[in-house]
Amino acid sequence: MAGLYGALIALRRGLYRLGLLHSEHLPVPVVVIGNLTAGGTGKTPLAIALAEALRARGFRPGVVSRGHGGRQREPVLLGNAPMPSEVGDEPCLIRASGVPVAVGRDRPAAARLLVADGCDVVIADDGLQHYRLARDAEICVIDGVRRFGNGHLLPAGPLREPLRRLVQVDLRVCNGGTPQPAEYPMRLVGGEAVTLESAHRQPLSAFASRRVHAVAAIGNPARFFASLREAGVEVVEHAFPDHHAFAAPELAFGDGLPVLMTDKDAVKCHGFAQPHWWRVPVRAELPAAFFDAVLARLGRG
Repeated sequence: MAGLYGALIALRRGLYRLGLLHSEHLPVPVVVIGNLTAGGTGKTPLAIALAEALRARGFRPGVVSRGHGGRQREPVLLGNAPMPSEVGDEPCLIRASGVPVAVGRDRPAAARLLVADGCDVVIADDGLQHYRLARDAEICVIDGVRRFGNGHLLPAGPLREPLRRLVQVDLRVCNGGTPQPAEYPMRLVGGEAVTLESAHRQPLSAFASRRVHAVAAIGNPARFFASLREAGVEVVEHAFPDHHAFAAPELAFGDGLPVLMTDKDAVKCHGFAQPHWWRVPVRAELPAAFFDAVLARLGRG
């Protein structure tokens, strides 16, 4: 099966390379963020960090996403209070950071909505394998702990594309672990918890030595659980499939213990949140040299 999967990938890339399948070019630069492996590597926090860095440098970036987990089919520009069930959890999380976001299965059409809205740079979240949208820069995010697993393609291993694809991307980012040569280090930094109901904040250290329910419906739940344990929290793990649509009974554990969840999960739970439910926000930290390198790829250095 992995051989068949690899042959189909090679055929598809070849058709784009020969021009038999068409990549659409936008009138503004496009930066694609993605990964080679299935599962979470930190693409969305990086997309938010890159958008914020571009804004600080005078640009008006927007993010385009397919909207995994949502029902939206037609391209749409997100408003101020989008519904995760309609447009997906990650686009809602990005929109909450103040960045314009467009969602659609036709990503070039969704990206055109951002351009029409005044965006002068488009960031494609999880778009490395989506060749219909032409790009000016490709960023591959690597899980610094899991790396590339056994190095095999799906379903025999975790790879969406062969490892040789790595040499074709413009920039590589290593999330956690030890960066390899030519990789920019990234770490997800948190340190506080925020209630879903009232937005009350307190240090994550306030939960040290306490038992909590930890909820994660992300690509790599183990990373979230490990981060809580590193803060001294006693964790009862509740891992759900990526993009899982929560219902209130699933989080009614019946013991009154605090419930801690990721920001990505919290956007789906605000409508039925309880006072003892907390989100644990993180932000991606990268060296300034990474953002300078992105601008250089866009011809804006």
